Amino acid sequence: MSDANWRDGLALLRDAGFARLFAARMISAFGSAMTPIALPFAVLDDLSGRPSQVGLLVAVGSLTQVAMQLFAGALADRGSRRRQMVGADLLASAAQGTIAALILTAHATFGALAALHALCGIAFALHFPAAVGLVPLVVARERLQAANALLSIAQASAFAVGASAGGILAATAGAGAALAVDAATFAASAALIAGIRPSTQIRSAGTSLFHELREGWREFTAHTWLWAIVLQFTFMLMAFFGAWAVLGPVVAKRSLGGAASWGWIAGAHGAGLIAGGVLALRVHFSRPMLAATLFCLPNAAIPLLLAPPAPVAAIAVAAFVAGIGAEIFGVLWNTALHTRIAPEALSRVSSYDVLGSIALVPVGEALAGLGAERFGTPPTLLLCSAGILLPTLAVLAVRDVRELRAAPVSENFHPAVGTTARPPSSG
Repeated sequence: MSDANWRDGLALLRDAGFARLFAARMISAFGSAMTPIALPFAVLDDLSGRPSQVGLLVAVGSLTQVAMQLFAGALADRGSRRRQMVGADLLASAAQGTIAALILTAHATFGALAALHALCGIAFALHFPAAVGLVPLVVARERLQAANALLSIAQASAFAVGASAGGILAATAGAGAALAVDAATFAASAALIAGIRPSTQIRSAGTSLFHELREGWREFTAHTWLWAIVLQFTFMLMAFFGAWAVLGPVVAKRSLGGAASWGWIAGAHGAGLIAGGVLALRVHFSRPMLAATLFCLPNAAIPLLLAPPAPVAAIAVAAFVAGIGAEIFGVLWNTALHTRIAPEALSRVSSYDVLGSIALVPVGEALAGLGAERFGTPPTLLLCSAGILLPTLAVLAVRDVRELRAAPVSENFHPAVGTTARPPSSG
């Protein structure tokens, strides 16, 4: 991106609606970065739990997110994406705040944490497709890549600081304190989003929910690059989150110095996300899906380095590089969705995207903990690395992934497959 376009992108922050969205993303990400660190250590330290229990607890949240995801996207397309985001944030705040209170008062049980974390999974399912669909209602089409990059930078910056702060807070004040901060940030995000006044939202025809899900599926399967990469992520994220969300904290507790060290590694990943967002703001790729897929490959290095384990600094460097790739992928992916998918089907398509991507994540998280106990942590981590690398290389064989060109700014949206839009109403 040229310096002029860079300044034009930053000018988005003077728009009140986008500024609120930017601030909400940053505040929420700061708190959310603490949970993947605090929750496993709550099981390991406060409950004296085992790696398999860490895997099962993390998997419960992912499982309820998977179960709710499709309906969440359809609801966002039928109703108000903004209101759905507010409700999701308030639900997450209440659930996370209750978890924090139970831990801080020493009344936490594994069953209670699992039930409340399941509610968090539902909240995440409701939030994500509505958030993807809200961006084009706040930002003009010609500024979408800049907006996605700025939102990614906001999220990544907050994630880097939040992950480091979460590790330190969990190591000093305990996991409950870190989770309490996360609950407060969800509430703040809800207040900011509630004040946004988006443009009118094009809604699908007033048919049944299941009919709209079928039409969303038709739109999703109409794009080979879309479903192929989602299939890649089905297996890649199963392996990645097994390593990152479950085995990383286990290795950190056993061999790397505990929560503070894992917080620094997660913070390095967040710093990489920042760097990737800055690069995505300035650089355009003529074949965005080819570039996005190649940027997934560094993720395989993290479980490889956790297996020995390598020194904290080496793992942190790998996490930083992986963060760069992950953020560039995210910006390119969201921009492709915003410019290639019919607007009235966007939240449903993003729900199919998320559902396909995380469908096996609960399985990977549960198996990672069980595998570490049965076969040992290093062999399980090596399997995770292969699970990231192989599907990423395989999707490069898909011609549509390799050759899809960036959509011109002037290109119009096509109507959703089989969808008849009704007159827009306020979002």
